[in-house]
Amino acid sequence: MMSSEIADNAERIRQRIRQACERAKRSPDDVNWIAVSKTRPPEHIREAVVDAGLTVFGESRVQEAAQKIEHCPTGLGWHFIGHLQRNKARLAAALFDCVHSIDSLPILQALDAAAGQQGRFLDVFLQVNVSGEASKFGVAPAELNGLAMAAAGCRNLNLCGLMTIPPAVRNPPDARPFFRQLFDLSQSCSEAVGISNLGLSMGMSHDFEIAIEEGATWIRVGSALFGRRT
Repeated sequence: MMSSEIADNAERIRQRIRQACERAKRSPDDVNWIAVSKTRPPEHIREAVVDAGLTVFGESRVQEAAQKIEHCPTGLGWHFIGHLQRNKARLAAALFDCVHSIDSLPILQALDAAAGQQGRFLDVFLQVNVSGEASKFGVAPAELNGLAMAAAGCRNLNLCGLMTIPPAVRNPPDARPFFRQLFDLSQSCSEAVGISNLGLSMGMSHDFEIAIEEGATWIRVGSALFGRRT
């Protein structure tokens, strides 16, 4: 049987991950890949599961995910990677295993309460605006430790790392300082809250190799797998 285009793309991405890990003297087993499936139909996700062996998918719109997930294979990991609105916390808690974009105390508290009401326990990342861009969501670095302390105290959430989206750059290496800043913040934050080995969710299709070299443990790659969105 001929492999699908998605399977071929997946193998190329895995090779790029291995090469980046080799340069950074890291194990590829330490890097988790979220296949970003936003705007993609269930049949593309099914193909990625069956032909490419992928099991973790990322969505950025709660309502879109709610309509899509029930038509996808069961047993998959679903991660929310978009900006979470407070009024969507209840639905997000029901749909997702992990939320990568907590950036305020009200959102944190709303998700914790919703997870508790549904008897669920969710992993969360705190989104940090390392660039200070007004157009970007994320907690300011100076306010990170306070939010992290609140997250560590949540009964229904597990603080497992930090996330960032660097500024748009023409050359991927230009994103390196922002990834490095998140790594440094994770070290100080880990010490402040007493949680060792906080993960780093950073890097997308165009710059994930640089992110891996700077310590990413979760990368969010979609267009390199499924092709450009139309």
